[in-house]
Amino acid sequence: MANVSMQDVKELRDMTGCGLSDCKKALEEANGDRDEAVKILREKGQAKAVKKAGRIAAEGVVKTKVNGNKGVIVEINCETDFAAKSERFLEMVEVIADTILENDVADVDALKAVTAAGTSMTVGEYLTDKIATISENINIRRFTKMEGLLIPYMHDGGRISTLLKIETDKPDNAEVLACGKNVALQITALNAQYVAKEDVPADVVASEKEVQLKLVEQEGKPANVAEKIVEGRLRKFYEEVCLREQKYFKDDSMTVGKYIDSVAKAEGASIKIDSYVRYERGEGIEKKEENFADEVSSMIK
Repeated sequence: MANVSMQDVKELRDMTGCGLSDCKKALEEANGDRDEAVKILREKGQAKAVKKAGRIAAEGVVKTKVNGNKGVIVEINCETDFAAKSERFLEMVEVIADTILENDVADVDALKAVTAAGTSMTVGEYLTDKIATISENINIRRFTKMEGLLIPYMHDGGRISTLLKIETDKPDNAEVLACGKNVALQITALNAQYVAKEDVPADVVASEKEVQLKLVEQEGKPANVAEKIVEGRLRKFYEEVCLREQKYFKDDSMTVGKYIDSVAKAEGASIKIDSYVRYERGEGIEKKEENFADEVSSMIK
């Protein structure tokens, strides 16, 4: 049996919302494999859905910016909402977004070494200067660059943002572009993990099917209907994680896929969702700490 640390137990608790004792037992049964432990908890019906390991805690902005056929989505964090809304911070976000667009940089370390747009300082020096003037810790957390026909969408002042790439033979068509914006809004709101069913990895489908089969068995459903029940639940799974299978937020009588196809047909255009990136400000940065020591103490008494 694997030696399971309390930190491992805590992280599994944060992911699943299950009790510490249940998480500890699952990790021991899984020989310390966290993914397997999550599966065990789901199979027992104790974890209905896996939550993100970290909760939203950091302030700042997720900025999307497009210049021609180039675009960027970047997350920049600070300590307080007050600072995040300040003119100095927002001006800094613009400079950093412009710098990313103007330079061939692959990661934050490379970005910090180039000259910040409109200044004589490197981004690292520029960031240090802003930390001093804004009087808060500031961090460029992550960014993604994309090229093509790009649709940016920012929600709630940059709390959640999406950068969507579409392929179409009518890139100047207003209805096609409006369709792209609606799809970007859908992604921002409902956080699809894949574009279509075909994009879901086979091992993910197999794992979900196995979990649902065991849940159906525990529910005492007859063997002759179990497979049909699981097929229905897999359809629901696809509706949750696949963009084209989700209900369209403006008209739930159709899926997003049917909405896109209807616009394409009406405009005599081809419209394909190529890829997208969705960032939610602060996701995974900090983890819930309150009462953890008390919970640990209760377990070892």
